[in-house]
Amino acid sequence: MKELVCIVCPRGCRMQLAEENGRLTVTGNGCKRGAAFAESETRDPRRTICTTVRTAFPGVPVLPVRVSAEIPKSRIFDVMREINRTTVRTRLGRGDVVLENVLGLGVDVVATSSVLKETDA
Repeated sequence: MKELVCIVCPRGCRMQLAEENGRLTVTGNGCKRGAAFAESETRDPRRTICTTVRTAFPGVPVLPVRVSAEIPKSRIFDVMREINRTTVRTRLGRGDVVLENVLGLGVDVVATSSVLKETDA
């Protein structure tokens, strides 16, 4: 038996998971979304990343970015290495792609601010 706290909504249901013959049983969830979260977290945990990327502009040395969709939890550090290797050299705005299809995961790293377009950095 495994215990898990649901993070889908603020309720934070404490769930218990049991697996028997490849079938997962979830108890303690307050809704169907909690059960889906528990199954996903057990079989294919995914996360999102929000961070910053280095820029070539002295007035704005870093630009906030995020991934466009959840990535496998096991690939977080790989994606972060790619982001840390990157330097933005063009004036990107919110929603512009910084890294396309990062590591072949089908997810882009996108800017979450237009500060480079809005300043004379």
